[in-house]
Amino acid sequence: MSSYDDSRLAAGQDPETAGSPARVGTLVWGLIVVALASLIIISQLGIVALNGTYVLIGLMIGAGAALIVGGLLSARRRDNKSTSGKS
Repeated sequence: MSSYDDSRLAAGQDPETAGSPARVGTLVWGLIVVALASLIIISQLGIVALNGTYVLIGLMIGAGAALIVGGLLSARRRDNKSTSGKS
């Protein structure tokens, strides 16, 4: 009797890798929210004065770069998994 639920597994898939990975978009939006909240706290404490326009531009550039890099890495990983090893 197995100690894990194998009903979700595809044929030949390892139980540790069976769960779906976190999506890139979800991670990027989570990081944006955390960064924005941190910047609001810092500005409210008076540690530094922030220009809202520059903060938004920086967040958008960072989010765009993270989405592009994450998408490329995800596509690369998907391509590596789909190969059957035959030339």
